Amino acid sequence: MATKGAAHRAAARKQRDKWRTKRWFTIRAPRNPWHFRPLGETLAETDEQLPGRIHEITQQEVDGDFSRMHVKLRFRITEVIGEDALTEFAGHRLLQDHVRRQVRRHRGKIDGVVDVVTDDGHLVRLKPLMISVRRVKSSQKSAMRKHARDVLLQFSARSTWVELQQALLSGKCEDLIRDAVSHIQSVRAVLIRSSELMVTGVVIDAGPTLDEVHATEERQVAAKAAAKAAATETVAEDEQESEVLAAAEAMDRVSESSGEDEKDPASDVEPVAEGEAAEAESAEEEVADDSEVDSGEDVEAPSAAALKRMKKAELVSYARQVGVDPAGTKDDIIARIHTAE
Repeated sequence: MATKGAAHRAAARKQRDKWRTKRWFTIRAPRNPWHFRPLGETLAETDEQLPGRIHEITQQEVDGDFSRMHVKLRFRITEVIGEDALTEFAGHRLLQDHVRRQVRRHRGKIDGVVDVVTDDGHLVRLKPLMISVRRVKSSQKSAMRKHARDVLLQFSARSTWVELQQALLSGKCEDLIRDAVSHIQSVRAVLIRSSELMVTGVVIDAGPTLDEVHATEERQVAAKAAAKAAATETVAEDEQESEVLAAAEAMDRVSESSGEDEKDPASDVEPVAEGEAAEAESAEEEVADDSEVDSGEDVEAPSAAALKRMKKAELVSYARQVGVDPAGTKDDIIARIHTAE
């Protein structure tokens, strides 16, 4: 047993990893009417494994119509060119949750199956569903089913497969059926539950080629890259400009601070108001008068108003000159000066 287990493990190690040999292929919608629009990606080892594979996607993802989120589109891969898997429209189906929400108690349910042939030879199987407002008799169901069948057969015979696709996905077929059966019984909802391409007819080659689509996609990628690069350069220039402005502001702050440190002390002197200048001049005149008194000349003593205008230091100096005690407030000194006089 031990030998068998070792051999089995050795054989397992020699097996090649299949995932490493797989490649990604881009699934593209048909040329007409979707112009090879990318639908998704799929993995495969070789090109021969892809034809016949079914890819499902919601109509909202293809058309961008959020009201059609319940519709599943089915695309069948027909051929592989390079890394592209080309498809054909194989039909559609409605989600079961959406169908169940339409059916309620005391309502009538009329469904059927119709095989139609388009003008270009495509055989398609359609499954209409009608929900009436109230319950209906069997005879009414048969009549409504017959009218719906006739409408679908006549419309499909006059339309190509591409036109029938557009009518199915846009709701035009459902509106035609509603108008045809409303005179029998009022209907609450008309749905095409599913459509299936049974036999392929004549394929119309209309629309851009695959090479043109590739060139357009490359131009779009290049334009997006250029726009992204331009946006990046703009952001870088803005950041560089902001850095330069910040450095300039920092240098201005440094220069202002150094200028304040080197400023002349005389500039710190506040400007003297006109009233203070007048007081200074009067004080100088009074000092001059005091000097004249000290010189021995007969100079008239300052008045009470002049003494009050004097600063404390000047008043103390004058009081000492006239032999008066300079202690106390200015009023005390002025009062002693007047008493001495």
